[in-house]
Amino acid sequence: MERRSIIQIAALLAAVIAVQAITSVTGTGFYLTQLTMSAYYLLVILGLCLLMGYAGQISLGHAGFFAIGGYISAFFTTFNLLPFKDVWFVSLLSKAGALSLRKNLYGEHILYLHPWVACFLAVLTAVIIAYAIGGPVLKLKGHYLAMATLGFGIIIYRIVLGAAIFGEADGLSDVPPFPLLPGVVVSGDLSSRVANYYIAWGLVILFLLGLLNLVDSRVGRALRSIHANEEAADAMGVDTAGYKLSIFVLSAAFSAIAGVFLTHYNGGIGPSEASVMKSIRYVAIVAVGGMANLWGALTMGTALNFLSLRGLFGSMDDAVFGGILIVIMLFAPGGIVPANLFQTVKKKLSPEDLEEQHDGSS
Repeated sequence: MERRSIIQIAALLAAVIAVQAITSVTGTGFYLTQLTMSAYYLLVILGLCLLMGYAGQISLGHAGFFAIGGYISAFFTTFNLLPFKDVWFVSLLSKAGALSLRKNLYGEHILYLHPWVACFLAVLTAVIIAYAIGGPVLKLKGHYLAMATLGFGIIIYRIVLGAAIFGEADGLSDVPPFPLLPGVVVSGDLSSRVANYYIAWGLVILFLLGLLNLVDSRVGRALRSIHANEEAADAMGVDTAGYKLSIFVLSAAFSAIAGVFLTHYNGGIGPSEASVMKSIRYVAIVAVGGMANLWGALTMGTALNFLSLRGLFGSMDDAVFGGILIVIMLFAPGGIVPANLFQTVKKKLSPEDLEEQHDGSS
């Protein structure tokens, strides 16, 4: 990893710690709840930024992958297997330590799939679906690709909205905490608010590290060549179809993981998480931050999601994000956060540049 990227990651880590310290001193710890949720949404946005900004493929269906992760994990961790405990398959899972026992909201004991196993199945399902639809869909270009991914998102939304096993319009609730380590769980419990804040942003930093390494590698250069001119990249021997499909699957996995963790953090999930407007929101944030700018997507994703979750936009929430997308496409298609922001600031603050500015003023 480049020295510049290490400095940026260190700055992000320092900012995360500083924000938590400030909320602790000022007694505004309640802000950490929205910042934690924003961090999980950032996982979707970062994956989409990689797909759109580097591979040059637009997707209006990533809310569907988020919902697949959240709903499948929620279903397996709330479905009671106790009546089927004598069935050979359930018995085998129990012997393998893949099941857990707890009391639900009504005080009844339920036997359910362990969250780690449910998470694996949820992400695996999202990856398989992404691979299955990515092959034919990514052969399309422009608005045809956008419409195809939009169609996928609508299908997922209608399934979770109309399927009884997914709670229909009510969604799924009473989702148990996600145990990461002994004594460390992902949950919305107020007593673990600070811990969950660091868990969420730790995941963001971990994923960001991986993406920064990816875009600075040979794969990243291949992706940029596909974005610039797919035909020329293909003529130079770049496996354009393979790279596009791999990044599509990777971004779908990011979305599914985000769906799993946010569902366990909130203790439930509803069909709104799979709505078309959610997908448009993700695209709008990537656009305003800069298509090929991971740091811009992270900055604007944090700010806009936080303001939205705080209810600043009220009932006009969806309209605001739709308007942002229109304005950005018309007046700032490259985004409003410069891709070389860190380099510009560093140059402006360098001793040589400050000396030149002083000499010029005198």
